[in-house]
Amino acid sequence: MPFRGITRAVAWLMFDVPTRFAFALMAYAFAAVMVGTTLPTPMYSLYAQEMHFGVLTTTVIYATYAAGVLFALLFGRWSDAIGRRPVLLAGLTFAIASAAVFLVAETVPALLAGRLLSGLSAGLFAGTATAAIIEAAPTAWRTRAAAVATVANIGGLGTGPILAGLLVEYAPEPLHLSFVVHIVLAALAVVAVLGVPETSPRTGTTGLQRLSVPAEVRAIFVIASLAAFAGFAVMGLFTAVAPSFLADVVGIGDHAVAGLICGSIFLASAAAQIAANRIPPQRAVALGCAILVVGMLILTAALQFSSLVGLIAASLVSGAGQGVSFSRGLAAVAERTPADRRAEVSSTYFVVAYVAISLPVVSAGLAAGHWGLRTAGVSFAAAVAVLAAVCLAAILVEERRAVSASTQA
Repeated sequence: MPFRGITRAVAWLMFDVPTRFAFALMAYAFAAVMVGTTLPTPMYSLYAQEMHFGVLTTTVIYATYAAGVLFALLFGRWSDAIGRRPVLLAGLTFAIASAAVFLVAETVPALLAGRLLSGLSAGLFAGTATAAIIEAAPTAWRTRAAAVATVANIGGLGTGPILAGLLVEYAPEPLHLSFVVHIVLAALAVVAVLGVPETSPRTGTTGLQRLSVPAEVRAIFVIASLAAFAGFAVMGLFTAVAPSFLADVVGIGDHAVAGLICGSIFLASAAAQIAANRIPPQRAVALGCAILVVGMLILTAALQFSSLVGLIAASLVSGAGQGVSFSRGLAAVAERTPADRRAEVSSTYFVVAYVAISLPVVSAGLAAGHWGLRTAGVSFAAAVAVLAAVCLAAILVEERRAVSASTQA
């Protein structure tokens, strides 16, 4: 009898629990992978000291992540054809491999390899996990499933540097413990993914994701993607260079504080995306651009006056602007795109965003080598503010033109 009871308990754990809690398990797996993508951020200064490199190399190491994401996005449709689970397991394999490489990294090429693997994991997870969470959502959560996916994604990104900063500052083995923790988190995510039911009907086809924008969507796509470019460029700057701003400009070498500043931009982004969900898309993009301009003005002041409070405020305000402009920009593009073209248009939009998270940051690294970190940061902030202001002006002109046309009609 006891044996029969144990058998029933095991059967319940293996079948009823995954079915009942698949939604939460998928959200956990998504967050666990995204934690690993920002985990190295508070450690870049330590790697720089040990391996003797400067800000430019730091930005290149960070930007390698975007190359992995962009490559993986080309396989975005595969989960429709072979199922969500195989693609998610591949993403988790890359995540664990990335953490393992960082555990033994002693050279810059090893750091580049770790970041590339991390980008591959994020690129495979981004679309697939979002779809899996929405498909696994119980009826009561169906309308909020996309928001849960956003929180898992951006929340994981924000948790990574905060967790690593605390471990680096207050725990032993500052360059290793964080990655051991992430391997454990990712291993649990593997168990979660193996346990949940497959949600894809497997009706799609394999092949590389096509990138294109239909003619009828190009006007709004250009505006929305420029706003996304500005927001992601700022996010890349904070994730790659904020610890250097804190140490070299403000004069504070606390890794926990550096992790908090880097993490806060993602957490502010997630909160803003949820808060702006009901604002009309085009108006929300304009609002996000205006907030980004304010964030860049605060960042400029923070760098000029070496202010910790200003740096934190710039992170929070810029994160909110990025979150609103990016999420509602995607919504603005999606609502004008034919249903059968949404996947390729969305993929193109994400490609623009991930180019923005890499190339401008490397440019900032180059500028820092020639002009100094403070001047490079101020110049970067000015360029982003101008780009966001141009997007805001374009949206206002478009709205005025639409109002004029409706009045004449």
